[in-house]
Amino acid sequence: MTTKTFDIATFGEAMMLLIADRAGPLENAEFFTKRIAGAEINVATGLARLGFNTHWASRLGADSMARYLINQMKSEGVHCEHVVLDPAQKTGFQIKGRTDDGSDPQVEYHRKGSAASLMTPADIDEPWLASARHLHATGVFAAISQTSLATAQRTLQIARAAGSTISFDPNLRPTLWQDEATMRREINALAAGADWVFPGLAEGELLTGHKTPEAVARFYRDQGASLVVVKLGEEGAYYDDAEAGTGYVAGCPVEKVVDTVGAGDAFAVGVISGLLDGRSVADAVKRGCWIGALQVQVLGDSEGLPTREALTAAGY
Repeated sequence: MTTKTFDIATFGEAMMLLIADRAGPLENAEFFTKRIAGAEINVATGLARLGFNTHWASRLGADSMARYLINQMKSEGVHCEHVVLDPAQKTGFQIKGRTDDGSDPQVEYHRKGSAASLMTPADIDEPWLASARHLHATGVFAAISQTSLATAQRTLQIARAAGSTISFDPNLRPTLWQDEATMRREINALAAGADWVFPGLAEGELLTGHKTPEAVARFYRDQGASLVVVKLGEEGAYYDDAEAGTGYVAGCPVEKVVDTVGAGDAFAVGVISGLLDGRSVADAVKRGCWIGALQVQVLGDSEGLPTREALTAAGY
C-alpha cells in the first residue's frame, strides 16, 4: 500500500452558479446571486469544513469565473494545486431557478466544451493520487466527455492499486450521455470499482432494473462493493454492508425545503466523513441523513454543509 499523505482526492468540474432572485420561470428573473456548483466540489467543500485534508483536481479557463471558483474553494480549505487554468479554454457555468414549494428548481447548464470536459488521463498526477487516503468519484465527471470518462476510469484504477478506499455516487445526468444504455453500462462499471456506492432509489431502478432498496443494494454488493447506501429522500436511507449487515436509517425532519440541489452530495459528505472517522455504518448513514437535511434548508448547493464544531454540537 502506498504511503498516505492526505485524506481525500476528488476530480470534477466546478461551475459558477447564478441563482435567480425569485420563484418562477428563469426568463422572468432579473437578479441573480453568484455561488459555486459541481457535485465533486460540493463534497470537497463539506469534507474540508469537517477538517479533512481535501484536494480537488480539475481544469478551468483562465477567466474571472475560474478565479472566483479557486478563491472560493481555497477559502473553504480545499487544496487546488492540481487545478489547471488553461487560457485557451473556458469555464463552465449554470443558471438555477428558485421554487417556493419544495420541488426541484429549473437548472440550465452551459458547460459543453468546457476546460474540465477536456481532461484526459495524462492530467492525473499518479503519485499524488496514490497518496490519498480516499478517492470520491461521481458519475457527473464521467459524463461530460469521452476523455473525462477515461480519466474517471483511470482515477479509480490508481486508487484501487494504491490501497485507497473509493466512494462513488452515480449522480446521474442523462442529458450528458449519448443514450441511456451507455450511461447504465459506464456508470455500473465505475461503481464496480468502488468500495462504497451511494445510489438514490430512482437512480438505482434506472441503473439496475430493480425497484426495492434491498435489490438495488444487492446488485452493487454482488459487483464487489463492500457497502451500498441507497438514498430514500425524506424517508432516510437503506444500507447493506459486508460486515455490519443491513438496515434502515430514518430521515431527519425538515420544516421547509428551500433548495433540493446538493442534498445527495451533502449525504455523501456525512457518510464518507463518518466512515473515515471510524464511526459505525449506521452512525455514518445517520450523519449523512442529517447533513442532507441541513443542505435542503438553504439556498445554494453547499451553503448548508456544517463545520466540525456544528457536527459535534449536534451529536453526530
